[in-house]
Amino acid sequence: MTTLKEIAEMCGVTTSTVSNVLNGKPKVGEATKKRVLEAVEKTGYQPNFFAQGIRKLKTRIIGILTEDLTEVKSAAPIIEAVMAYCESRGYRTILINLRIYDRWQDTWYNDEMKFQEIVQPAIRELLSIKVDGIVYVAGHCRHINCFGENFPVPGVMVYGLSDHPRVPSIIIDDEKGGFDMTRYLVSMGHKKIGVVAGVSDNIHSQKRLLGYQKALYEVGVLYNPGLVVYGNWERNSGYELAGHLTDSGVTAILCMNDRMAAGVYDYLYERGVTIGKDISVTGYDNMEMSGYLRPFLTTMDMCLKEVGRVAARTIMGIVEGRRKKGRRTD
Repeated sequence: MTTLKEIAEMCGVTTSTVSNVLNGKPKVGEATKKRVLEAVEKTGYQPNFFAQGIRKLKTRIIGILTEDLTEVKSAAPIIEAVMAYCESRGYRTILINLRIYDRWQDTWYNDEMKFQEIVQPAIRELLSIKVDGIVYVAGHCRHINCFGENFPVPGVMVYGLSDHPRVPSIIIDDEKGGFDMTRYLVSMGHKKIGVVAGVSDNIHSQKRLLGYQKALYEVGVLYNPGLVVYGNWERNSGYELAGHLTDSGVTAILCMNDRMAAGVYDYLYERGVTIGKDISVTGYDNMEMSGYLRPFLTTMDMCLKEVGRVAARTIMGIVEGRRKKGRRTD
């Protein structure tokens, strides 16, 4: 492989001049720049970014860990936004998909040993290539222990809560989402609003339900726990739980995700109930499927790309802040 030094010798310039050309720095004359670029093209020279990073004690690489790229629908837009932002700042990214949900579905939540057996080797792999920081993208909001007290590089937790106060946690405002959706239904004239929540001990469920309760309180509607049922986030649970709410006489059903809302649609359709006329149904998370339902599902967008951008800005701020202070990040 051609080296930077060989390119410099071919062009009769210093290695620093070649480096300036390759990095786009305005310190080189046009004739010299043209000569260097022609040599680079002729030889097929590729910079060894890893070696450069080792010499400079920085690689301009951000590691991304995700619990599951395909099984968790929130992961992809967050990761895409993190990658785009990092690239715009001249950083590269390395993504490791832990595939936790694909391996074990929902059986690992309370098994810390099983979780650490997967996440720690992945973290060690990223540290071994000297990443400047790590972004961890959780599958659902919960307290997560993966960045230790003396973790050697900056870390940011996304869509989850870090167990360490020095590690920022970037999460969506579930309480506000539940509040806003409930106020919307109230503004449409509904007072008896049923809820198809997610799993009962899930933070998303709890926060969205709190927002629902606060919205009812603000308009003087008494909270009735009998109008709240708990599903499993899947379409089948919306179908199975819809009957209890319709039998309770609700005029609207607030579903905590679009999949369960689709199940409610299925139930109502089979019974000849006209959605939007006989009863209102809302979803949450603005999945693509919401546009396929008829009538179109009213849903809440979680702005996941913005969550990713905030996470990327946060990790960049920490990495570059440490660098300006002359602190090593490896």
